[in-house]
Amino acid sequence: MPPRRLPLVLTLMAVALSAQGCLAVAASGAVVGAAGAVVGTTGKVVVATGKAVIPGESKKDREKREFKDWKKQQRG
Repeated sequence: MPPRRLPLVLTLMAVALSAQGCLAVAASGAVVGAAGAVVGTTGKVVVATGKAVIPGESKKDREKREFKDWKKQQRG
């Protein structure tokens, strides 16, 4: 490598290394923003339908639970 290119290569390497942190922060911010949008949309759907969503609960179990809650409301 000619001696003239050495400072240029070193400068470019220094810029690339210093820019990596900025790119990582920007990428993680985009991922958090996208995840927040998905979570926000899911919350709107649950609120709009008025049904509670319990992780791991099957449709049959949810229907039983909702029926029991409905019966309690009818008695009270």
